[in-house]
Amino acid sequence: MTADVFLAVFDSAHTYRPGKGSEIAWLYGVARNTLSAERRRALRESQLTHRASGRRPLDGDDVSRLEEQIDAERPARAAFHAMAGLPDGERAVLELVVLEQLTPSEAAVVLGIRPGTAMARLHRARKTLRDLPFVMEGTPR
Repeated sequence: MTADVFLAVFDSAHTYRPGKGSEIAWLYGVARNTLSAERRRALRESQLTHRASGRRPLDGDDVSRLEEQIDAERPARAAFHAMAGLPDGERAVLELVVLEQLTPSEAAVVLGIRPGTAMARLHRARKTLRDLPFVMEGTPR
């Protein structure tokens, strides 16, 4: 710590102004600032150590599992992105039927439309998304 204070004094010697106080006061100020900076650094390090404690480093298997999870979620993200591009009415029926597991007739009631209209919108939505087979898995036809 003493060495750090001396280095700080040498580095900041050009900032000393005799009209603002004595040399000793300036030296104490440099020492105080150096000590404060060291305390802040030690506190940050302690906080980081505390945050990381109790956590084990990831090994190769952990990384592989995380990559697999990310890859497994990719089709769902693509499906939701594709669904966002559908017209509102088609998307609403598709969401109610596929995500909420309602029948097309129940979706029609929720949306305040006729069952035939719901079936037509569902058909158009499925046709639009046909190129994305993962969207259609588990979808009642």
